[in-house]
Order: sequence, then C-alpha cells, then structure tokens
Amino acid sequence: MLDFIFFMVFSGLETYAIFFLAFKIFKIDLYHKEMVFGSFVMGFFSYSLRTNYNLFQLDIFSQYALMLLFMWLLFRIHPFYASILTGMAYQAYSVIQTTLYYFLNFIIKLPLDSSNSVSLNIFALQVLSALAAIGIGVYVSRKRKGFDFVPDKPDIKIKPSSSEKILFALNLPALFIITSVSFFFQSDYFLLIPICYGVILWGYLYLSCKKDRNDYESFSI
Repeated sequence: MLDFIFFMVFSGLETYAIFFLAFKIFKIDLYHKEMVFGSFVMGFFSYSLRTNYNLFQLDIFSQYALMLLFMWLLFRIHPFYASILTGMAYQAYSVIQTTLYYFLNFIIKLPLDSSNSVSLNIFALQVLSALAAIGIGVYVSRKRKGFDFVPDKPDIKIKPSSSEKILFALNLPALFIITSVSFFFQSDYFLLIPICYGVILWGYLYLSCKKDRNDYESFSI
C-alpha cells in the first residue's frame, strides 16, 4: 500500500509538471484541478501496468496516449494541436530528465533500475525533474516567451501549414524514441537517447518559432 501511495505521489508530480510545462510553452491557461485529476488517472494506469503486469513499454505508450486524450477532451484543445503539445512536452521533459540523470550519475553515481518503479533513487530523479520542468515553465511565462499559434477551441476547422504538418509528423519518431528507452537503458548506447531527444526537441522548437514568426508577419501585412 505504501509503495502505491509513493508511486502515485511522485508519478503524479511528474505528470503535473509535464502538463504545466506544455501549457506554459504554448501560453495556455492552467486548470490546476483538472491537471491533478489527469495526473492521478495517468498515475493509476501506470502503476497497474508496471507493477501488476510488468508492461513497461505499454505503460509509456499509454501515458503518451492518455495525455493526448486529456489535452483534447479535458482541456478542450483541438486534437491536431493536442498531439503537438503532447509530443513537445514529452520531448522537453525527457531532455530534462536524462540530462539530470547523467549529471547526478556523474556527481554521485546514481544507480537506477528501470525494472523497479518504486525506489528512492527514482523518486529523487522524478522530484528533481518535475521541479526543473516547473521552474522552466515559470521562467518561460515570466519572460513572456513561448508560442501562441494553438487555438483554444477543439471544434474549429483548421488548415495546417507546412510547419504544423511537420510538427505533427515529429510525433512518430518522438513516440518511438520514448517507448524504446528501456531497451537501451543498461546498454552502452544509452547516450544516444538524450541526443535523439535533443534533436527532436530542437525540431519542435525551430518549427514552432517559424510558425509563430510567419503568423506574425502575415498579421503585420
């Protein structure tokens, strides 16, 4: 029972941080109660799949799918843009977490066991990653950075630009890299994972900046 409570608390904090980061990056209002509810549901699914059925890869995929559905159905974001938010948020969080992991492993030799989701080391990494993501979100908001091309209605008709179509297409490699992380976790090739995360995240950010800039130029004309 205690393992379940710890897992729900730290997993929920992580998921809340991903929501927070995504909404701050795209200048979307925060709905804290809904974010907590979504985090709790996703945490329960994650615990069931990992602990009861030992389905690590399926858990990662389900978390990605659930966040996309919550973005769409709970926060009322158009499904096309909800997929972009989900992909970028997961890539950004993955970059943060893998960077922290390498830093902590270099400083204090932090051992992690991907097969065990309930351990003090994993909890510590989750807390630090979540705090870093929330901190970045707060910084982005205070500096008035971020992107504002995501519409706030789910039922509007959209005509995606070329940049948006590529942003949407980036979800496929992003999801593949995220779900395959456990295969490389204990291998010598694990260093490639954060590099891939960073490359895909750069693609998201570059195309989002391009989209925002083009919209601004069109408005100015």
